[in-house]
Amino acid sequence: MKIVVDDKIPYIQSALKQLADEVVTKAGSEITASDVHDADILVVRTRTRCDQKLLENSRVRLIVTATIGYDHLDTTYLDAQGIQWTNCPGCNATSVAQYVRNSLYLLQQERGLHLADCTLGIIGVGHVGTAVWEKTRPDENANTAGRILLCDPLREHFPLEEKSCTDWCSIERIQEEADIITFHTPLTTDGPAPTYHMADADFFRQLKRRPILINAARGGIIDESALLRAMNEGLVGDIIIDTWEQEPRINPELLHRAFIATPHIAGYSADGKANATRMTLGAICQFLGRAMDFNIQPPTLPETMVWAEDPVEQALQLYDPHTDSEQLKNNPDRFEWFRGHYPLRREYV
Repeated sequence: MKIVVDDKIPYIQSALKQLADEVVTKAGSEITASDVHDADILVVRTRTRCDQKLLENSRVRLIVTATIGYDHLDTTYLDAQGIQWTNCPGCNATSVAQYVRNSLYLLQQERGLHLADCTLGIIGVGHVGTAVWEKTRPDENANTAGRILLCDPLREHFPLEEKSCTDWCSIERIQEEADIITFHTPLTTDGPAPTYHMADADFFRQLKRRPILINAARGGIIDESALLRAMNEGLVGDIIIDTWEQEPRINPELLHRAFIATPHIAGYSADGKANATRMTLGAICQFLGRAMDFNIQPPTLPETMVWAEDPVEQALQLYDPHTDSEQLKNNPDRFEWFRGHYPLRREYV
């Protein structure tokens, strides 16, 4: 049994060595056909394109991506070849929600945004969008949104049985009423509701309130050229961007103009990574027909930390998106390095 694994997936090495005779670790972008031709299982992240070019004539029978998204997997080819595949849905949803909420806290502190007076539009209400809603939904706290509109193009076409929510609406209503719009859909190019360039020139022309835009989903959801034109025309206010169209070759003008610009790390909390590793190992154990008996936990925070009493300040102590943003703006050519050497970040005290 041979497993090839992306070397940036944490907390997984010792467990894999108990499951396989041979474990090969390599940077995800550098995994080649020669690496996997005699492998049985492949464990990847978004930087490994799993398609015919990589897998033809290999003996791979299971691919696990330790990520929510799976647009880097050619699922049509995998299904045709009988190669099982799975992702880790929801693994880092709370981490992305922390990123969005804390970015809004910074806007409130530095741009004079009053969250309680704002309407937040969430486009895409799966695991991540639901977590964002839970972190920002209205209550008596002035640090939450005053109103939230929920829109999910896929659910409009594929209704799910769930508790009804009076806040469900169309994209058009979000374009008209939202002060903040945050995207949390997968990246798709076909089907009844493709999301590639969902936010295009026409989308921006329909905006009524010069909203703040947040993209912590996939880069191709927003047409970045159209976004810059919309900013120049005054159709869009501040932008917060974590995912980019041409990663890691990011748009320098967009980088410069963003309030917060980060290197695709919104979901990079240690908690989210531990969740992904647990789900990955569970999928491998199920494939191998053995019990999942690995206890994967993220590292603890230093005991010497002195916590603020104010809940917003405490949240920013746990994670301040400005830190990642300043590093990327000062060193945009180190996009991949920042992802591969990400420091400890926890979601909870």
